[in-house]
Amino acid sequence: MERGTVLVGGAGPGQGEPQHLLLKYANRHGLIAGATGTGKTVTLQTLAEAMSLAGVPVVLSDIKGDLAGMALPGGEPAPAAGFSERAARIGLRPEFRGFPVTFWDVWGEKGHPVRTTPSEMGPLLLSRLMGLTDAQEGVMNIVFRVADDEGLALADLKDLQAMLVWAGQNAKDLSLRYGNVSTASVGAIQRALLVLEQQGGGRLFGEPALELADLIRMDASGRGIVNILAADRLMNAPRLYATFLLWLLSELFEQLPEVGDVDKPRLAFFFDEAHLLFDGAPPVLVDKIQQVARLIRSKGVSVWFITQNPADVPDAVLAQLGNRVQHALRAFTPKDNKALRQAAANYRPNPAFDTAEAITGLGTGEALTSFLEANGAPGMVQRTLIRPPQSRLGAIPDAERARLVQLSPLGLKYGQTIDRDSAYERLAARAETAARQAEDHDLFTMQPSGAAGARRHNPAIQINTQTPAGRRRGDTIVQTFGKSVARQIGSSAGRMIVRGVLGSLLPGR
Repeated sequence: MERGTVLVGGAGPGQGEPQHLLLKYANRHGLIAGATGTGKTVTLQTLAEAMSLAGVPVVLSDIKGDLAGMALPGGEPAPAAGFSERAARIGLRPEFRGFPVTFWDVWGEKGHPVRTTPSEMGPLLLSRLMGLTDAQEGVMNIVFRVADDEGLALADLKDLQAMLVWAGQNAKDLSLRYGNVSTASVGAIQRALLVLEQQGGGRLFGEPALELADLIRMDASGRGIVNILAADRLMNAPRLYATFLLWLLSELFEQLPEVGDVDKPRLAFFFDEAHLLFDGAPPVLVDKIQQVARLIRSKGVSVWFITQNPADVPDAVLAQLGNRVQHALRAFTPKDNKALRQAAANYRPNPAFDTAEAITGLGTGEALTSFLEANGAPGMVQRTLIRPPQSRLGAIPDAERARLVQLSPLGLKYGQTIDRDSAYERLAARAETAARQAEDHDLFTMQPSGAAGARRHNPAIQINTQTPAGRRRGDTIVQTFGKSVARQIGSSAGRMIVRGVLGSLLPGR
């Protein structure tokens, strides 16, 4: 095998040469497509192994729970059926080994907790996550703008709920300064947040937030760490799954420095069930995905989309995917036939066979492959037997997963949620102080009727410091927020609002 290449598979019966992926072109991205049960998972695992052995860290989502086996050597207790025969046909001697794996889980049950903050995710992705209308997304943007203007980082959903409460109370004043803020839109966003919490979104937002450097690591022997996100439960909330992975991709794009052309990627990112990323996505979001796919290669990131049909990926994004592996497609309807012809048209023809006919005739573990050649041009499509993985294919016992998680050095960093002294405590203290001052003022004004009558008719004694909108001139948003809460704090319901809705408003990282 040439240096700087990874073997993807051997030639099919009577076809061409073994197929290699050039690592220097791996950051031109890739596509793995094919019907259910045709071998996409094995191809993903084989590519992830090759990247790790080349010193490239990997991030992948484990939809079915069967990629966890990468932590253990294959062939135990016995090689998977058909793998030994396939290796022999390709001319490989099986080498079984486990790989350095770090497990992650939004719920923190099957791996280290994965957290971010609403401030880092931003209003566009949050609006997509909650399925907001254009008007509601506009209100969300205003809430984020106010938070940014006042230096208030939104660290969790309670922070966002608190800002929405304040926005609803001060809708008139905000509308004059930032644009229309409808209380109906605020209410709709709050209801969407409740749904998000029920789907587990509350677990995603908080601190300590995930640091990208913890995904881009190598072990002592120079192998790239394979970061596996447990996504079997996350798939019950597909919008949450897609938005989280899109956020992760956009964070890589925004934070990583430019590296230009490199000998190998600095990170490989595999996005399984990629169609979920585009289902129902507004055009502005699709445009952003296209921009990220086009420009993130200069950051040294290799992005692979895994889906059933290439038609699931918009043409503008599909055009950025230079390396392709196409497993079998089935054509039972006119619509299927059209999709099959479109899939075949994505490849540089091979005069030895008809591409569309070959796609329907592929067996399990076979694929049509096309990788960028040394001059950067797409290679001619070849019929390929995908090489068997070196690690175990399938799930591992829960006890073994728990042991690996416990041994990970990241456990101490992400194991416990941090609730530091922050704006939440300061706002709560300010609200309590304002409430005591209000009580003292009420006691002071409780005088005999004669004195009270004199005070009512004496302008010098009357107190009227608020504007018609309920906001004192010169007050900051924080002060107004604290006072609006203080007005409610005299009742038990008000105290519940302070403790249950007001989140810690933490400085941005």
